[in-house]
Amino acid sequence: MKYYIGIDLGTSAAKLVLTDSNAEIIKTVSKEYPLFFPKPNYSQQNPEDWWSAVSEGVEELTAEIDKADVEGIGVGGQMHGLVMLDEKDNVLRPAILWNDTRTGKETDYLNNVIGKELLQKYTGNIAFAGFTAPKILWVKNNEPEIFRRCKKICLPKDYINYRLTGNFATDVSDASGTLYFDVERRKWSGEMLEILGIDEGYLPEVYESCDVIGSTNLFGLNARVVAGAGDNAAAAIGTNTVSAGGCNISLGTSGTVFIPTNNYVKTENPALHSFCHANGKYHLMGCILSAASCNKWLNERVFETPYNVGVGNPEAELYFLPYLSGERCPHNDGDIKGAFVGITHATSREDMQRAVFEGVAFAIKDCIELCPDKPEKATVCGGGVKSSEWMKILSAVLNTELSVIKNEGPALGGALLAAGMNASPEIEFTVKPDEALTGIYKKKYEKYKKLYPLLKPFYKEETL
Repeated sequence: MKYYIGIDLGTSAAKLVLTDSNAEIIKTVSKEYPLFFPKPNYSQQNPEDWWSAVSEGVEELTAEIDKADVEGIGVGGQMHGLVMLDEKDNVLRPAILWNDTRTGKETDYLNNVIGKELLQKYTGNIAFAGFTAPKILWVKNNEPEIFRRCKKICLPKDYINYRLTGNFATDVSDASGTLYFDVERRKWSGEMLEILGIDEGYLPEVYESCDVIGSTNLFGLNARVVAGAGDNAAAAIGTNTVSAGGCNISLGTSGTVFIPTNNYVKTENPALHSFCHANGKYHLMGCILSAASCNKWLNERVFETPYNVGVGNPEAELYFLPYLSGERCPHNDGDIKGAFVGITHATSREDMQRAVFEGVAFAIKDCIELCPDKPEKATVCGGGVKSSEWMKILSAVLNTELSVIKNEGPALGGALLAAGMNASPEIEFTVKPDEALTGIYKKKYEKYKKLYPLLKPFYKEETL
């Protein structure tokens, strides 16, 4: 029996799967680690915590098998995070994560001084506060001693691969989210490196996602390690979202709409990302910064219960803006905050629960509205799929048939990349749009869209 390990280095936990040579999942393991918010708009993690979680997870995952039978390992991971190492490979500072929005000034500099047109020419994308390039400029501007001592710069999952193999490597899908990678040509952008003031020698060598970058003999293994992928591209491999016309929606900590394309696409609206896919082609992606994390916040921080309460009346005039960490697509606004709008004495917990589900669904629709071709069907993965009511709401808001995937996409995708196999994802259930709900949500979405422009001036720094 041959086995493959897939690792999803998430924001809250490392999720690992062990598959056989038929891509059947034999065992799953999850290991949590802390997330730190030392100041408003800051979001950080300790890379050593990632490594400890992965190490413990691999040991537990392989405890009951012959470790010699593990053929390969593939890692998918949270994108955009900045990991900086010194000349001895020591971590210089906590990793700055994808949902960290401290880089407002650096993002404005890149978009408005360097210019969006040049950024798109060099990389295919514009600057967002969560991307890696603004983070590098922030360290350069605010922690010059750290910047001076830095000798290696990498992404979260690439740090894990470096610890596994000793080889400094990245893949094209993850590198696409740095804003110093030429997506169309699938290589680092020399022009952007000059703007950032870093040498290409600080960066990992670039591979396609299924390329073998080395091997590991840690944990009693003797397994090859592939370059892996950013979490969304890995999820797309795991859900078989690899052909043009497909669509995968992820409702994890963040939310994404992932649409494969055969060729590089220069997007008309730069709020939509144009990235390399893990299958050797390309994809479009819209990302909202808070998705299932909004539901987690509502239940654990507000209601103080770990489970969803019932959902209220869809015709209630209550709206939720899911901007708990600012927003990326379509607004590219790190200053905006979340809000309930329309609360009255009659508002119930159930109404608030439905409003959160609806607000995230409307934000996902914002992303899809930017896509040149609207999908007729989509797969859905991530923690949000545990709520069948949420899936009904999402299907009605999008007016799209949704197939809910049973297994975790990114971890399975990593295993499939390691094995060189295609996915045949198991569908847990399918939801078709409810015609009555679709009519209600068409009207509510039009009102929802009016709220961001009204609230935006309130949160701008000069108005405080």
